[in-house]
Amino acid sequence: MQTKRVLILCTGNSARSQMAEGLLRHDAGARFEVASAGTNATAVRPEAIAVMREVGIDISGHRSKNVGEFEGQVFACVITVCDHAKETCPVFFGTAERRHQSFEDPPAPLVGTEEGRMAVFRRVRDELRAYLRDFAIGR
Repeated sequence: MQTKRVLILCTGNSARSQMAEGLLRHDAGARFEVASAGTNATAVRPEAIAVMREVGIDISGHRSKNVGEFEGQVFACVITVCDHAKETCPVFFGTAERRHQSFEDPPAPLVGTEEGRMAVFRRVRDELRAYLRDFAIGR
């Protein structure tokens, strides 16, 4: 079985795409080579690291990457997990299958209570996991 390269895109590559990268790599094993990037990369959110740790997946070594780092590389599929990334996704991915599903952007660190923010991170993590399991099954 040949490994398929998958790139997961978001705006900041700070939460949703980072969690999705960790989930697909963990849940689909060696079937996919997974990377993530952002159209406007920032830094990996500590809340994303924490909620992934809760399900036994360590993304603490991930770093936020700009989509430009992947220019010229070939991917079987590019998955956008936010509307902004879909609208601004670069065209240099050629014949890659493009898939899109928008997920809520977890709140910024100073918005609401920590408990409330973490609840959103957990919900988004679980929604991503269900979506990516369906994606992997279809491959």
